[in-house]
Amino acid sequence: MSEQPTPLIPAPRATFVLVHGGGHGGWCWSRLARLLRAARCDVYTPTLTGLGERAHLLTPEIGLETHIEDVVNLLFYEDLTNVILVGHSYGGMVVTGVADRALERIAQIVYFDAAIPRDGESLADTSPGLRKFAHVDTRIVADVPLVLWPGPITKALYGVREADWAWMEPRLTPHPLRTFEEPLRLTDAAALARLPRTIINCTPTLKVREKETLDRWFEADRVWEIDTGHDLMITEPEASADMLLRLI
Repeated sequence: MSEQPTPLIPAPRATFVLVHGGGHGGWCWSRLARLLRAARCDVYTPTLTGLGERAHLLTPEIGLETHIEDVVNLLFYEDLTNVILVGHSYGGMVVTGVADRALERIAQIVYFDAAIPRDGESLADTSPGLRKFAHVDTRIVADVPLVLWPGPITKALYGVREADWAWMEPRLTPHPLRTFEEPLRLTDAAALARLPRTIINCTPTLKVREKETLDRWFEADRVWEIDTGHDLMITEPEASADMLLRLI
């Protein structure tokens, strides 16, 4: 009896690495990731150290560099190349650092209603309103200052519906403040600037951004806008998937 040929597995159309924002975890991409996978894309949704299902790893030492290393290590150990790297909210800080450290693995970078930092800036520098928020909402647990505690303030910040919030709230975790205050250090800002870039802005977020830095949210190869809350991957997964698939 002759052996049956092994069926060929078609190559993915694209590889996406989706990096979540503050207080979230890889779980927040589930609706969007399902649509991208249905479109025959490879999708990775890492959870940053100390958050989500990795909340048990929380320590005082966790900073922005820890989270950058989380994703750089994923790229290396999964041997990912030609990656479309997407960062949401605080994740914009992380993906900027990741692209700087692993530029040869990145095809393009997407800021998903995200922070867009310059060299030497922290998230607190790019979002002055965050400093006020941290001042009134920081609590210390096991020597770790934490912010973004799930509650009415964060619900309003994320801009989600009641049904979405009922799903999100038990999965949200407070976020280590140190990661918001640690400045990003780039090794080659000029090379990073040459990387193809897409910015997806949420209309309500644009309205509250600082006028002095607003221009940077329009400096990209493609700039798109969607009128929905900050957590667009949850409130508008179909529209979000459509935008990302346009990049392939």
